[in-house]
Amino acid sequence: MNAVPSFAGNGYGSNVVRTSRDAEYEAFSRVTRMLRQAAQDEHGPDLIAAAHKNNQLWTILAADLAGSENGLPDALRAQLLSLASFSLRHGHLAMAGKAKVDPLIDINMAMMRGLRQEIAA
Repeated sequence: MNAVPSFAGNGYGSNVVRTSRDAEYEAFSRVTRMLRQAAQDEHGPDLIAAAHKNNQLWTILAADLAGSENGLPDALRAQLLSLASFSLRHGHLAMAGKAKVDPLIDINMAMMRGLRQEIAA
C-alpha cells in the first residue's frame, strides 16, 4: 500500500527519507492516538472527529488496495479490503453513538504491527 499521502508534516529542509510504509505507519499512529484520546468521551465531538479521520484513512487505503497498480498479493489485498470495509462501517456506527471505537483501535494497532514488521524486514 502506498496510498497515504502523508498525514505527517515534515519540516522544511528535512534530510529524513521516508518510505510509503513509514508514512502509513505514521498515519495509523496519529489516527489511533486520536481514537484513544476520544474514547473517554463516547458521544462527543472529539470521538466523531477521530472516527471520521479513521474513516478517511481507511477510504484512502481501500482506494489504493483496489487499484491495479497495488503490488500486494491478491489474498492480502482482499483481507485488507475486508478490514477496510469493517472499519468504515464500524466508524459510522461509532459516530452515531451506536458502537465503541475500541475495535477500530485494535485493528489500527494490528496494522501498525504489520507495517513495523515489514519495515524491520
